[in-house]
Amino acid sequence: MNQPRPAGFWLRAVAAAIDFVVFFVSFRVIGARVWGGDVENVASFKSLASFFTVVFAGAYTTVLHSLAGQTIGKMIVGVRVVGGDDAPPPFGAALLRFLAYFASAAPLTLGFVMAGLRGDKRALHDLIAGTRVDRSSAPEPAAPPSVEAPSAPAAPGAV
Repeated sequence: MNQPRPAGFWLRAVAAAIDFVVFFVSFRVIGARVWGGDVENVASFKSLASFFTVVFAGAYTTVLHSLAGQTIGKMIVGVRVVGGDDAPPPFGAALLRFLAYFASAAPLTLGFVMAGLRGDKRALHDLIAGTRVDRSSAPEPAAPPSVEAPSAPAAPGAV
């Protein structure tokens, strides 16, 4: 069995950046449908944008982490969130992990920086939720089928 390889700070940062693009595109598409094409001119836009972003980000990360251990960003960069049993975290742990993002961000984002400084590459929110982020293991190549040498034909009259 392969040992898990923890995902470091920069790999996780790229995955988060991709997820932020997903949030932005989702907000633009939904906002345009709800408020029309010029959503920035709506008076309640900023407060609703903040609320929607937090709710959508929470649902997105919690559900995807608990189902598959990966958000779209993590799928693209090849990492996944796992719990103590090397399976995706249960829903409660995934929700706790999302809520703990705020603790990671609070002290000048040092909770996120921990992933780059610790040997096990766990950030503050991973420690709080009991999770870790590992590189997805590549499937091992299948062994080539064994080829048996053809047997020599029996000699005539041999039993």
